[in-house]
Amino acid sequence: LPLGTVPIYQAAIESIAEEGALIKMKKDKIFQVIERQAEDGVDFITVHCGLTRQTLERLRGEGRVTDIVSRGGAFLTCWMVANDEENPLYEEYDRLLEIAKKYDLTLSLGDGLRPGSLADSTDRAQIQELILLGELAKRAWEQDVQVMVEGPGHLLFSEIEANILLEKKLCHGAPFYVLGPVVTDIAPGYDHITSAIGGAYAASSGADFLCYVTAGEHLRLPTLEDVRQGVVVARIAAHIGDISKGVKGA
Repeated sequence: LPLGTVPIYQAAIESIAEEGALIKMKKDKIFQVIERQAEDGVDFITVHCGLTRQTLERLRGEGRVTDIVSRGGAFLTCWMVANDEENPLYEEYDRLLEIAKKYDLTLSLGDGLRPGSLADSTDRAQIQELILLGELAKRAWEQDVQVMVEGPGHLLFSEIEANILLEKKLCHGAPFYVLGPVVTDIAPGYDHITSAIGGAYAASSGADFLCYVTAGEHLRLPTLEDVRQGVVVARIAAHIGDISKGVKGA
């Protein structure tokens, strides 16, 4: 099975151990960790390249109920604000592409500004980042690097199809990887179900990759049983999508 990671997590933890704080992380640290993980045989990495100073301004201007819920996005935002610097993954994107091409590493362009509640669904900050991810996807293909684009998150059920259409248009048909989506905020403890409902509709509308969500998503770290149940219901949602699209053998 393909193995994916989020390198900023390791870069953050190592920086805290070595420098004493996340905000003291050196730019090179992120790329060193990415190359190390690529050497170890990782197949794809989530990188929040579309989280820039400009997209953060969109977020501030929009105003949100849940601000930034992406852990990797929050780490990078903290570093950017504290150091008054641009996101290294955006600023040195060509360096990232060189590593990815060298190791045949697929980039999962992470959505650091994905909505964390229905109140923030399909807002300006989310779409601004999506536009930029489309531009970055094109640059990756020009260097023969494979990419997929991450999507929400928490979405109104009525906006799922529109989000798929937007991603396919703005990101030039790049594979779309959705985190559920979770379609209600009132069911902590049952988010494997709420995400499967959204996932089935997303899959039938053209999403390419469903991220499973566990029952403990908003409550705790998942147990083994949480993981098992989350994978089972995500597979059911994907199967529903395949049936809807007329996939042969579904």
